[in-house]
Amino acid sequence: MRRIYLTLTLLLAICFAADAQRAKSVILVYLDGGPAQTDTFDPKPEMGRNYHGSYSGVCKTNVEGIEIGEKLPLLASMADKYTLIRSLTHGSNAHETGHYAMITGDTSGGAVVYPSFGAVISYMKRDSYKGILPSYISVTSANSRFNEGGFLGNEYKSFDTGGKPEAEEYEVEGVVNRSVDRKRMDQRVALLDKFENKPMAKQTLDSLRDVNMEFIWGDTREIFNLSTEPDSVRARYGKSRLGQSCLVARRLVEAGVPFVNVRTTGWDTHKKHFQKMNTMLPDLDRALSALLADLDARGLLDSTIVLCGGEFGRSPKVLWEAPWNGGRAHFGAAFSYLVAGGGFHGGKVVGKSDKTGEKVAERPVSPCDLIGTVYLLMGIDPYGTLPHVSEGELPILPSLLDEKKSNGLLYEIIDIKAPRHEK
Repeated sequence: MRRIYLTLTLLLAICFAADAQRAKSVILVYLDGGPAQTDTFDPKPEMGRNYHGSYSGVCKTNVEGIEIGEKLPLLASMADKYTLIRSLTHGSNAHETGHYAMITGDTSGGAVVYPSFGAVISYMKRDSYKGILPSYISVTSANSRFNEGGFLGNEYKSFDTGGKPEAEEYEVEGVVNRSVDRKRMDQRVALLDKFENKPMAKQTLDSLRDVNMEFIWGDTREIFNLSTEPDSVRARYGKSRLGQSCLVARRLVEAGVPFVNVRTTGWDTHKKHFQKMNTMLPDLDRALSALLADLDARGLLDSTIVLCGGEFGRSPKVLWEAPWNGGRAHFGAAFSYLVAGGGFHGGKVVGKSDKTGEKVAERPVSPCDLIGTVYLLMGIDPYGTLPHVSEGELPILPSLLDEKKSNGLLYEIIDIKAPRHEK
C-alpha cells in the first residue's frame, strides 16, 4: 500500500510540473448549521407538501434543464457561472463530525486531527504569498475549532476579523478600533520605546512592530473600510451581515489573500424552518449573486474559487409535528454545494439525489473529492503530504487514498484531465 501511495504521489508530481494552477484564491461561503438542499439547490416540488413544505415552486435558471429553489431568482439568472453538486455525502448527522468532514476533507476516522483546508492552503502558499494581511481570514468568525491549523500549528489558523461589516464603521479585531486614533497609537509606541533598551531585543521588536503597524495603519487597513464602496455596490450585496461580509471577501481576494471564509449562522432550522427561510434565502440570493457578478465583472472569477454550502443538508421530509412545527432535521446522507470560478465550469450539475432527496442516486461526492479538487485548482497536489511533528509526512487527504471514502476528484467539471491511474 505504501509503495502504491508513493508511486501515485510521484505521478501526480509529474502532472503538476506540467500543469499550472488555475486559481489564486478561495472564498468559502459557509452556511453554518446546514442549509436545506431541497429549498436551495436541489428542489423536489413534485413530492408534495410533506417534502417541499411552503415552497411548491422552483426558479428556472438561464441554463436549460437546471432549476433551483423558488427563493433564489437572482442566482437562477446566472447559473451559467456556477455548477451545482447534488450528491455530496458523508453520512453524519452530527454538527461536529459534519464540520470536520467539510472543513478538513478527512473522514478516515483516524486519531490525527487534520488542519482545515484553509490552513493547508495558507501553509502551501507561505512562500508565494507576500501580503501583509494574514493568508487565511474568516469574516467575521471561524466556523468551529476545526478551522484551526491542526497539526500544522496556530501560525496557519484562521484570523477572525470579528466586528460588524454591516455597521457604519467595521471594527476589525486588532486592526480597526474607533476608540484608538493614530495619534494615540503613536504615543503608545513611543512609551514602549522607553522600556525597550536592550539593542538586540529592540531590533527584533522593531522589525515585528513595523509589520504590525503596517497591518494596522497601512494601506491594508483601507481594505476593511467599506465606506469607500459606492452605495449602489453595497446595496447590491445587501446591507445584511452576510451581504457585507461577501463584499469584504471580494476586497480581500483583490488584495491577494489566498483563503477567505465567510461564515453565516442560523441555518440549523429544527423549528419554524420556512418562517426563517423567508428571510435567510433572499439574503443569501442577493449576497452570493452579487459576489459572483462582482468577481466576474472585475476579472477575478477565473482566478477565485467560490464555494457555498454547510456541514450537511437538512431532512427532505418536513417535521410538521410538535415541537418542530415545520422544521427540518440534520441530514448528511445527501446534500448540495454550489461551486464556481477558479477553473470550475459553469452551467453544470454533478450527481443526483433520488426522487425524495433522501439518497444519492448518481455520482456520490465525498468531502475529500471536493476539497481535493480545490487543491488541484490551487496548484496543490491533493496526493501530496504534510509534515507532522511526531508522525512524519502524512497524506494531505488520507480519505482520498481510500476507495471506500473517495469517489474521485471532480475532473468532469474542470479543464484538467484525470491521469490514467485515477478514477
